[in-house]
Order: sequence, then C-alpha cells, then structure tokens
Amino acid sequence: MPTWIDSPADLAHRIAQRPSRIGLDTEFVRERTYWPQLALVQVCLGETDDDILLVDPLVPGIAAALAPLLTDPSVLKVMHSPGEDLIALRHACGVVPQPLFDTQSAAALAGIAAGIGYQRLVQDVLGIALAKGETRSDWLRRPLSPAQLEYAADDVRHLFALHDNLAASLAALGRDAWLEEDCARMVENAEQDEGERWPHLSLRAAQFLDTAGQHRLLRLLRWRESYARESDRPRSWILDNELATALAREPLPDRAALQRLLEAHPKAPRKLAEVLWNVLQTPLPDEAEAPQPRGDDRDKQALRRLQDATAARSAELGLPDGVLASRRWLERLLEAGLPGHWPGPLSGWRRAQLEPTLAPLLAPAGGGPGTSV
Repeated sequence: MPTWIDSPADLAHRIAQRPSRIGLDTEFVRERTYWPQLALVQVCLGETDDDILLVDPLVPGIAAALAPLLTDPSVLKVMHSPGEDLIALRHACGVVPQPLFDTQSAAALAGIAAGIGYQRLVQDVLGIALAKGETRSDWLRRPLSPAQLEYAADDVRHLFALHDNLAASLAALGRDAWLEEDCARMVENAEQDEGERWPHLSLRAAQFLDTAGQHRLLRLLRWRESYARESDRPRSWILDNELATALAREPLPDRAALQRLLEAHPKAPRKLAEVLWNVLQTPLPDEAEAPQPRGDDRDKQALRRLQDATAARSAELGLPDGVLASRRWLERLLEAGLPGHWPGPLSGWRRAQLEPTLAPLLAPAGGGPGTSV
C-alpha cells in the first residue's frame, strides 16, 4: 500500500536510489492566497503500490529533501496538466521539476483530446474508472482520511501506464520532439513566472478605453500583480477588474475624486488610496509599446481568417481544436504586427506547421510574408 512520508530522513532514504522516471502530482490550496499552498506531494517510484509515496510538505525539511529528486536530469517526471503544480513546487521547494512529460499535452498531440482531465484519460486509454469524491477536500488538514489518501495515490498510480501508451503513440506519429518542446516551455514559464506583460489585453472592457485609459489600466494591473505576489493574496481581493477599469476610464482630477470613487465600491481598497493615486499618476517606462486591444470589425475578420486556416491545418494533422494555436495565441500573432515574429507558444514546431498557411494572411498587416528571425 502507499507509504505516508513525514520525515525528511525517510524521504531521503526512499529516493536515494533514483529510478529512470517518477510519477508526480500535488495537492494544493489556493483559495485565500496568491501562491498555491502545497499540501501533499505524491511520488510514484515504481510499478507497485508500495512504490507510491505520499509526502507531507508541511513537515519542516521535507521540501529541501525533495528538491534534489525534482531537478535530477536523469529522472523523467511524468505529470498530468502540471501548470499549477510546477508553481506550487517552485514556491515550496525552490525548484521546478524537470525534465517533464505532461500526459495531458501528450494526449492532445496524439489526437486524443485537448485539455482532457486525468480521470477521463485513464478511462479512455486504460479502461480504468477512478473515484472522484475527494476533488474538493481540505488537503491541509491532518490526518488525511483514508479516502483522501486513496484518491491521492490514484493520481500517480496510472501515470507510468499512460506514459508508456502516449510515448509510443507520439513516437509513431513523429511528434515526440513536439512534446519535448512544449514541456520545456512549460518548465521555463514556471521558472520565470513573471506574469503577463500586457494584462489589459485580457479585459474586454479595455477595448472601450482610449489610449490614455488603457495605459492607466495597465499601470493598475501591473501594480496589482506585484502587490498580490508580495502580500500573497488573490488579485481580486486587492483590486477587482471592474474597479480597475472604473479607475482607469477617466483621469481623476485629484485625490478626493479617487477617494469618492473608492467609497462607491464596497470592496475597494480604501486604505491604499494614496498608493493607487501614485500608480495612476506614474507612467510605466514601456507603456508606449503596449498593443491596443483588438476589437474592430477588421481585426475580427483578420482573426477569423487565421482561425479558419489553423482549423484546416489542425484537421490535416488530426489535432484537436486549440492545440495547434488557440484564439489567444493567434491574437498575439496579430498584435505583434511584425513579419517573422512568432511569439512564445507559436514558435518552434507550431510555426513550422502554420507559417506556410498563415504567412500570406499576415502579409497585409505585417508588410510581407513571415521571414526568419
């Protein structure tokens, strides 16, 4: 049966002999904090239940004892949809697990489904039905219940079988290098984790602000991100999107006007009025470079042409919708407005698959077909 580990010495002993791969998952809580609070780490070292470790990261010294295994380059970390798990482990252990094999991304590239959940993937690929009862458990309580422990063990129990199946499928399709690239980018993003440079673009209300208002909104959202990280509080607890947009809409004549606006919103951070005033009045060094939210009909038509061409290429490759390029990625491609500039996720193998089709569609906005950078 799985082993509960609450001693750094016991953990160090169990992982002293490193396997070629481990199954890895976490349970964390992120309801009242910015950073995910790591509550449990599940590590599968082999093929039997005795090889499953349920590691208690609340015990002092456990995180430090776990870190060397997470970064051992000779040990492949098999995980499912690990985006937030990577952040939780980086925050608790100071490292990001690598090298990585993400079974969710592998399933998408193998043509099974995009964004498929672990339980569904285990059912579809292995024919095993898993219980769902502990999804919303309190993982910070001690002791954990038998049902919680079994649920947690299930989260790594089948990762090796999934890895074997999906790795074979990707190799047969010649797409194993695609997954390596996507997983390496996932690790890099977790290591840097600098936040979105242009967070105003994700707010639909930004389309209805003039340029100066968009710059004020950008200042507020950048400040909110920094303050949320430093104070370890959810962004919305500090400044919600509706109030941020209201503060940015028109230039406020004085501090009194700001105070009146804050008083009109029940959840407004009134104690931070002076800070907010300074944020609104202080231009960012790069705000003149901020792209405009794209909302006019011409932009929508251009985006639709890219989406249709991408969908056609995805169908040719047998990829689920959104895997080759999401709407947001295509919007970023339009926002770049530069020939040959394929931002972030659209670089690498995706660019190789899309550029012959999309470059002619980008030429009018970019000044010519995409070229190498």
